[in-house]
Order: sequence, then structure tokens, then C-alpha cells
Amino acid sequence: MSTLLLYPMFAMVLLTFIIACIAVKARFASVKTGELSPKYFRLMDGQDVPDFITKTTRNFNNQFEIPTLFYVVCTLYICFGIESSVALVFAWLFIISRVAHSIIHLTYNHILHRMLTFWASFMCVMALWINLLIQKI
Repeated sequence: MSTLLLYPMFAMVLLTFIIACIAVKARFASVKTGELSPKYFRLMDGQDVPDFITKTTRNFNNQFEIPTLFYVVCTLYICFGIESSVALVFAWLFIISRVAHSIIHLTYNHILHRMLTFWASFMCVMALWINLLIQKI
């Protein structure tokens, strides 16, 4: 069962890939429409940036913050051979909250909704870590 954590880990990788594609598409579109000069992307400085470029860039960067803790804890479950249905549930809840966070961030961007989904994902990772420690005691 511990290898079942590979599926939510892959889902997180897939989400990161999708966000990257959205960000790249937005950048190409902004250059094509003349909103941004291609030179802007050399240092990401020097021009006012359309909101969608900022949102997609920040959302992509978000995929390398809290999710890093998720990847590490899931890898530890697998390496230690710990089979935990609790871990599997929290891993999938983490993915659901991260997807919701990205959808909110890239669409209507309501700060309270975004913050709640962020904290839900953070609590899921914390639960994964606590459960791992309990399993190893």
C-alpha cells in the first residue's frame, strides 16, 4: 500500500506540469498581443505585467513550496515501507486542496478562498508528517 502514494505524488507532478503549460501559454500570448516585450522575460523586470502573467508565474512557483514537504513525506512512507490508509487519505486530500487552490488562484482569485485551500493543504501535509512519526515510534 505504501507504493500507492506514488499516485498522489504523480498527480502533484501532473498539476505542476499543467500550471507550467498555462504559464508558458500566457507568456507567449502576452508577447503575441504586444502586452509584453520578449525582453521582459530575461530578468522578469522592466515593464508593468498583466495580472494573468503574475498569477500564473506565482502559482507555478507555489508548486515548489509546500508540495516539497509533500514529496518528501510520501517518499519516506515508501522508503520505510509504511502502509497507512490514513496517509493515503491525507495525500489525496492534499492533492484536492492544491488543485482547488490553483483553480481559485488562476480564476477569480478570492483571497479568503485561496487562503483556506492553502491552509487545508498545509494541514494535510502536517497530518502526513505526524502520522509518519507515529508510525515510526
